[in-house]
Parts: sequence; structure tokens; C-alpha cells
Amino acid sequence: MKEKVYEFLRTIPKGKVVTYGQIAEYLGNKKLARVVGNILHNNPDELKYPCYKVVDSKGNLSKNFAFGGIEKQKEKLEKEGLIVKNFKVDLNKYKWIN
Repeated sequence: MKEKVYEFLRTIPKGKVVTYGQIAEYLGNKKLARVVGNILHNNPDELKYPCYKVVDSKGNLSKNFAFGGIEKQKEKLEKEGLIVKNFKVDLNKYKWIN
């Protein structure tokens, strides 16, 4: 399952985000969102698998972003052109529908 999650991350286009639930649904069970979060927290390579592009169902960034915390996730998303307000992105504008 880990490999499927990590490979999914590589498909997310620049300037877009997905939710934990979207990845869980891709895996075949929408209830696996927390499992997806745990997998992302153990990401072995942030450059190869861009987990910073994953947010919660309301667009909130992760307080426990594994590679430098929420500020670092915000910085990475803004570098791709996303507007982040109060550590949240507008899913209507930035959510990738695959």
C-alpha cells in the first residue's frame, strides 16, 4: 500500500493539492485516510514523493508535516504558486481532481 501512496504523490501536478481522503479513495477505501497520513509521515524521500501537496478535507495544512512542520509545508506550496491563508488552501481553486 505504501508504494501505491508514494507513486500517487508523483502524479500530482504542480500548483495542485489532494486530500488524504482522495488518496484513500484511490487505494479503494475512503476510510483509509488516517492510514494514508501515517504513511506520509514516514515518507522516505520528500523530493521524490511530494507529500507537502496533501492537505485535509477542508484544505488545512498538516501541523505535523514530517519535513519541517507546517511553516515548511506552507513555504513549499507557496513556491508552487498556491495562496495559503491561515495555513489553509482553497480546495475549490487548488484541489486536483484525477
